[in-house]
Amino acid sequence: MEIKKVGVLGAGLMGSGIAHISAQAGYPTVVREVTDELARKGLSKIDGFLAKAVEKGKATAEDRAKVMSNLKPTTKLEDLADCDVVIEAIVEDLSVKHEVFDALDGICGKHAIFASNTSSLSITEMMRATRRPDRFIGLHFFNPVPLMKLVEVVRTVATDPAVVAQALDFAGKLGKTPILANDASGFIVNRLLVPYLLDAIRALEEGVGSIVDIDAGMKLGCNHPMGPLTLLDFVGLDTTYSIANIMFDEFREKRFAPPPLLKRMVLAGYLGKKSGMGFYDYSKEPPRPNDGLAGR
Repeated sequence: MEIKKVGVLGAGLMGSGIAHISAQAGYPTVVREVTDELARKGLSKIDGFLAKAVEKGKATAEDRAKVMSNLKPTTKLEDLADCDVVIEAIVEDLSVKHEVFDALDGICGKHAIFASNTSSLSITEMMRATRRPDRFIGLHFFNPVPLMKLVEVVRTVATDPAVVAQALDFAGKLGKTPILANDASGFIVNRLLVPYLLDAIRALEEGVGSIVDIDAGMKLGCNHPMGPLTLLDFVGLDTTYSIANIMFDEFREKRFAPPPLLKRMVLAGYLGKKSGMGFYDYSKEPPRPNDGLAGR
């Protein structure tokens, strides 16, 4: 069946971004949060993003109004009953996801596709909470969703090939470039990215180079837009730590094991840019390297 209406679970950073591009592509989009306040906050974030686009001349006031008119906030799962696809972007806790998908399975039509935006948890594990394993898939968007072009479409051994094709087509209609991955922890991007980021931390721990020199080496030597330690601060050290632990549990390979320094930083509340302190100190402008880390 053609996808005509979209549901999004969660209105946080990723959920609001997914709802934004869905509404922008012309889909009526229901955004479900656990409280009215969180739902309003998510839509306010979308409206603020659109307002900046209007200021910069990248969108018109009419464009902004049209996108916002396609969005419906709710706290009721029942309001997603007639959605053709429901994309989950809630907390990375498998038991919570199971609970929500189990409830939705009895609410949504049998034709509806269920998708998760998880970056590292098993899609196969999630689908077991439903009676539609053939219509369950991963749709992993990247932050910030309105700007990043990639979507990982993740299939399980049980996903219907027709659903895979529909998901690839849907991602294209959202203005994204889809790549197809099989359900293995980390999929394609994090499977390659996380060991690289963890190795950068190990290089700092072992005194291979300073924070600034490690970042400059990868920027100028490999033409990366930002160095690995800057990227870690941007992603969030707690987020990387969680993903690394999930991947290590799956593969039991040293390359996925979080380095001790990463664990200590997370325990200390040094989470990166969002906390104001990580590998760099963001209380100053420009941010300064936290050079005491390697010696602690």
